[in-house]
Amino acid sequence: MFENIKKEYCYGNFLNGEWAFFDKCLDIIDPTSKKLVGRISQMKHEDVDNAIESCSSAQKEWGKMPTNERAKILHKAANLLVENQDHIADILMHEIAKDKKSCLSEINRTADFIKFTADEGERTIGEALNADNFPGVKTNKLAFVIREPLGVVLAISPFNYPINLSASKIAPALIAGNSVLLKPPTQGALSAMHMVEIFNQAGLPAGVLNTITGKSSEIGDYVVTHPKIDFINFTGSTKVGKHIASISGMVPLIMELGGKDAAIVLDDANLEDAANDIVSGAFSYSGQRCTAIKRVIAVDSIVDKLIELILPKVKELKVGNPKDSTITPLVNDKAKDFVLELMHDAEEKGAVRLIGGNYEDNLVYPTVYDKVTEEMRLAWEEPFGPVLPIIRVNNIDDAISLANKSQYGLQSSVFTMNINNAFYVAKRLEVGTVHINNKTERGPDHFPFSGIKNSGMGTQGIKYSIEAMTRRKNIVLEYN
Repeated sequence: MFENIKKEYCYGNFLNGEWAFFDKCLDIIDPTSKKLVGRISQMKHEDVDNAIESCSSAQKEWGKMPTNERAKILHKAANLLVENQDHIADILMHEIAKDKKSCLSEINRTADFIKFTADEGERTIGEALNADNFPGVKTNKLAFVIREPLGVVLAISPFNYPINLSASKIAPALIAGNSVLLKPPTQGALSAMHMVEIFNQAGLPAGVLNTITGKSSEIGDYVVTHPKIDFINFTGSTKVGKHIASISGMVPLIMELGGKDAAIVLDDANLEDAANDIVSGAFSYSGQRCTAIKRVIAVDSIVDKLIELILPKVKELKVGNPKDSTITPLVNDKAKDFVLELMHDAEEKGAVRLIGGNYEDNLVYPTVYDKVTEEMRLAWEEPFGPVLPIIRVNNIDDAISLANKSQYGLQSSVFTMNINNAFYVAKRLEVGTVHINNKTERGPDHFPFSGIKNSGMGTQGIKYSIEAMTRRKNIVLEYN
């Protein structure tokens, strides 16, 4: 099924219904074995122009297609994704060192997402309004409010979920009648290209979904400022997101950026449950998730007991090869070096390492620090690795204040058995989502998902993404 997407080790780009190949390629290295997994094409400005022009031309007919016909194609793509999950999961595991179980979970979750999106698109309808609800207006006017696609959607996805976070942009855009230009992450592009071929096999018309790959330093600014891009949906770092927002002009945006998600633990929490959620939320996929728990803020009276429960669970985490481990190598040496930098800063300033701290190549062992203070970078910066700081506070208000000092505002958790305390904290936290007695996480995927401050802009979630990638058109009828 996938024999056409590469020549030898170099993967092509999907352009106007065919796989096109280019002279220059970039190497993709397995983070675990350090062996070559494949290569991706390195495109130039004129190649980007061709891809966007193809999307723009194809969108006109795709947008006219009945929604139920578009939905059939999406359902077929979802089924094909499940049928090929083992093959794609192996590619994903070697490309980004995600554990095999999580790879399979990502693919199946993506298939469910695509199916739900297809169904939600068929339920997306317009509305009719009477005019005489407004003072002074007669009864002889009706407004028919319909939704129309925006045009060409640029989807830029990150390395940690190259299947799911590509599809979460592609599927809502397609069901709404847009065409999509996908720029997958460099590390993650191979698995993303397999998913694109799935859409091709499902019957997506030529040009409705095209891809571009290459160095962001060469084509990144060019594509986000291209005059034929009508919407940008980006997931990635805050630094890059801010840059895109500053140069993209009046193009509408959805952005999911960085996070420093806090788990606030109060003195009336179920500590056993809290410890389970904290370890799972902090260390799955080695903490390389925007929604990972990245700091614990706990009141003094229960910190020691909480630590007693956390440490044995961390010791049980299996470290090593993605085939059978939870803690796997970080995506590259740069990521590992940054994590170590934050760890060294914390230790120099007095943080107490309770477990971990060792590493082999770019495999960092799960690490927990106690007595982290506001002077340490680890209290504020996002490590994107398996490192968990514990910060002690005196009371509930100190916990809220400390959580809100962050530049980020993606998600937070609060652990308490007191419903009044739960809502007291939830109402005051400056984040897009608050989880009560649960780890921070994305989903279910039809829930709204958003960040504030430096964590992003706009709202995702299946219905909300469809709404964001359509515009309302008002048709007013005046009759006698």
